[in-house]
Amino acid sequence: MATPGKHRTHLVWDWNGTLLDDIDAVVGATNAAFAEIDLAPITMEQYRETYCVPIPRFYERLLGRLPTDAEWERMDGIFHRHYTEQRAACVLTQGVEELLAQWGLAGHSRSLLSMYGHEHLVPVVRGYGIERHFVRVDGRTGPSGGSKAQHMERHFMALEGIAPERAVVIGDAVDDAVAAAHVGARAVLYTGGSHSRSSLEAAGVPVVDTLAEAVALAELMTG
Repeated sequence: MATPGKHRTHLVWDWNGTLLDDIDAVVGATNAAFAEIDLAPITMEQYRETYCVPIPRFYERLLGRLPTDAEWERMDGIFHRHYTEQRAACVLTQGVEELLAQWGLAGHSRSLLSMYGHEHLVPVVRGYGIERHFVRVDGRTGPSGGSKAQHMERHFMALEGIAPERAVVIGDAVDDAVAAAHVGARAVLYTGGSHSRSSLEAAGVPVVDTLAEAVALAELMTG
């Protein structure tokens, strides 16, 4: 594993919708949660145009009101149960293993930060056989439904010797760009996950259609 240095570029990877191609499972689980409160199912396109965080705000856009605490708790539980069932059929995004390996061979470091619960994330990443590529794997701690910014702050505090200004966050959500800016890192957003291209472009950071483009651009951004 490469030793990070102050002149090396560090990548902070998102998991769901970025390294893991799980958008079909996410939309399926979302619709299962919607059915619990008699909300009509949505299409992939509708999901990508509407999705935002905190997630209760996403539900507000569709309900016309914020869900009650009881509704949120029930919907969140149903979502995670259905997602766990459907995730088993998901695969890594095309080219991920090669990209991670090449980045390490070039002497750069990489870590993983996800809003997926930490206790679930670590064994899942291990199960896909790519844990060895990361100097650190962090999932969400505490209740779901929040933003990534504070988690990103804790992530960098634990990344010894890696300065945010030498790092690029690669993710599929506007929240990834917000979290990167919160710590002073850069961001590249990928269109294969939770947001439409137009939604991502509103974040004011580079938007790409493949992870290979994201990696190439990240290296240029800190060069």
